[in-house]
Amino acid sequence: MYCKNCGNPVEQGAAVCTSCGVPVGQGTNYCANCGAQLPPEAAVCMSCGFAANTVQKAPAVPGAKSKMAAGLLGIFLGGYGVHNFYLGYTGKAVAQLSIAIAAIVLSAISCGILIPLAFITPIWGLVEGIMILCGSINTDANGVPLAD
Repeated sequence: MYCKNCGNPVEQGAAVCTSCGVPVGQGTNYCANCGAQLPPEAAVCMSCGFAANTVQKAPAVPGAKSKMAAGLLGIFLGGYGVHNFYLGYTGKAVAQLSIAIAAIVLSAISCGILIPLAFITPIWGLVEGIMILCGSINTDANGVPLAD
């Protein structure tokens, strides 16, 4: 396989080209199949017949966590840090869980006066869930990219 941006060989399974740093499948200057230079308007490589404008997704890393699962956990159970436990961010997850429990206890002790505190972690989890689904948070705690 060849980089579509610079034409240099790319290792099978690589997410980015080691020569130019462009994600695999992006660019239209070179054929991804044979590495031949392509004119900008070419639909097919004249050297090998490969479709020139097809974008190839990088293969998923084995053991990668699901972006959809993490995002939905963040939206629906994020107030308790479940999505952060799933992604391996244990410290942040324990903090969210502790804040949620403390807010519930303080609301009960104060007869509901401090009930607005109980909305802090659910909003935090909702925002992080949306960020995961939108791609702003795209790796787990080990730096492994999330699988689509």
